[in-house]
Amino acid sequence: MYTRTFRFAPSPNGYLHLGHSYSALLNHDMAREVGGRLLLRIEDIDASRCRPEYESAIYQDLAWLGLSWQPAVRRQSEHFDDYESAVAKLEAPGLIYPSFESRSEIRALAAEHDRRGHRPRDPDGVPLYPGRARKMPRAERERRRRDGEHFALRLAMDAAVARAGVLTWTETGTGPQGQSGIVAAAPQLWGDVVLARKGLPTSYHLAVAIDDALQGVTEVVRGQDLFWSTSIHRLLQALLGLPEPIYHHHKLILDAGGRKLSKSTLATSLRELRAAGATAADIRRIVGLGR
Repeated sequence: MYTRTFRFAPSPNGYLHLGHSYSALLNHDMAREVGGRLLLRIEDIDASRCRPEYESAIYQDLAWLGLSWQPAVRRQSEHFDDYESAVAKLEAPGLIYPSFESRSEIRALAAEHDRRGHRPRDPDGVPLYPGRARKMPRAERERRRRDGEHFALRLAMDAAVARAGVLTWTETGTGPQGQSGIVAAAPQLWGDVVLARKGLPTSYHLAVAIDDALQGVTEVVRGQDLFWSTSIHRLLQALLGLPEPIYHHHKLILDAGGRKLSKSTLATSLRELRAAGATAADIRRIVGLGR
C-alpha cells in the first residue's frame, strides 16, 4: 500500500528554535492531513559539532510539542556504508574527482579570481570552486590519494549534468521568488560541489538524497533556504537511480531584524521558551500554525 511519507531531519549541533518548530509541526500536520507517516532523522555526520545532549533535547522538544513519529529514528552516523556505496557508483563512470586544496587555499584562489574580475558564485553567495584539480593528471590524483593527502571528492558538474539531462521537480510550496509547480533544476549553478572528504564519506547533499530514498520519503517539506539545493539533490537522484520526492519549501521564521533564525546566532531555543512558561499551543500560535 502506497503511504505518503514525510520527515523532519534536524542536526544535533544546537538546541531547536522556533524555525525548527515550524518545520516539524508543518511536517506533522501535513502527514496527518493525508493519512501519511512522519519519520525522524538525526543528521549527525558532523561529529565535531554534534553532541548527545543536543540529540536528547531534540526528542524532548518534539515530545513537548505533541509530535510523534514512526520508529526507528535514522542516525546518519550509523549508515556511512550507504554513502560510501553511492560514492563508489559515482566514481566508477568518472563523475567524481579529488581536489587537494585546503579551505584557506580555495579562499585565496577565489580572492585572486575576484581581483581579476567577478568570480561566479553559487546560490548561497560562495565563490565556485576554481577547478584547478580537474586539470591534474589522473595518475597524479591517484598517487596523492595513496600517499594519504587530505582531499575532497567533488562532483564533475559538467559531466554529471550531461549524463543526467534536463531535470525538474514538483514544488507544492513556494521558492524565494514564488516558484511553484514544475520547477527547472539548475545544478550547474553550484559548480563542482563536494560530496565527500577523506575520513568523511558524505556531505549534506549526498546524505540527504540517499537517506530520503532509503527511508521511502515521498514528500520533502523544508525551509526556503534549501530551495536552490534541490537542484543538486535532483541531480544526485537521477545519477544514482533514486526516486524523486515531491518538494514543499515553506516560509522561514525571521527575527526582529528580518534574519532567518539560526543556532549560530543563538536564536532563543524552545527549551528556553518552555522554561519561561510557554506552552506547545503558544508555540503553534507564534509560528502561525495555531488551531
